Amino acid sequence: MSGLAGCRVVVTRAAHQAEELARPLREAGAGVILLPMIEIAPPADLSPLRRAAAKIDEYDWIIFSSANAVAALASHLPAGQGAPRALIAVVGSATRDAVQQLGWQVNVMPAQFVAESLMAALPFDVLANRRILLPSAAVTRDVIPRALRNRGALVDVVEAYRNIVPEKSAAQAQLVFSADPLPHWVTFTSSSAADNLVAAVGTDTLSMVRIASIGPITSATIRRYGLHVNAEPQEHTVPELVKAMEM
Repeated sequence: MSGLAGCRVVVTRAAHQAEELARPLREAGAGVILLPMIEIAPPADLSPLRRAAAKIDEYDWIIFSSANAVAALASHLPAGQGAPRALIAVVGSATRDAVQQLGWQVNVMPAQFVAESLMAALPFDVLANRRILLPSAAVTRDVIPRALRNRGALVDVVEAYRNIVPEKSAAQAQLVFSADPLPHWVTFTSSSAADNLVAAVGTDTLSMVRIASIGPITSATIRRYGLHVNAEPQEHTVPELVKAMEM
């Protein structure tokens, strides 16, 4: 029997992505509570993303760190645009899958799904003066563009989407975490979701629930609040997250 059988598990992913995690949790016997703590919204200003999409074939590399960035850029490509001439690097298997669903080829994906590992996987000796496009969230870590610029690359960081707090999410979170008994687990696949849930219900409440985190960046955010991470997979994917929770 699965170690999750009979457990009540909170899924904090955005509504349009929640089932990717909810489904395997249900298959493992868990009762899933959908509590989206982030929502994906368009950029405050769409102009830079549209300009980048219109001149996509002028770039030598495109680097995607999330499936949301892939979808955002693809939605603004010129009609009839085929695969770009650029080489493509991605962080994470879900991002790779999103690129491949467009019929595009992924040239670089590091074994560890974090920005620092991508930096090690890229051929820095040939990046000087290369034009590189990074479609990203409005608020994102500066690891990749800083490292690229230090090696002479010409980097365009373009806001592709925003992570916002869903309407009524705080009230819904308070209902979920005022229940008796509390949920057994809460899952986080982004730092933004962790930030938003802490703001909604506080750390005292979350300290009484087991916490599962998709990877080291999200875990670092959770630990900054003084909370303990009970499960984090070595491979930062949804299937491996569920396996780590079952152990």
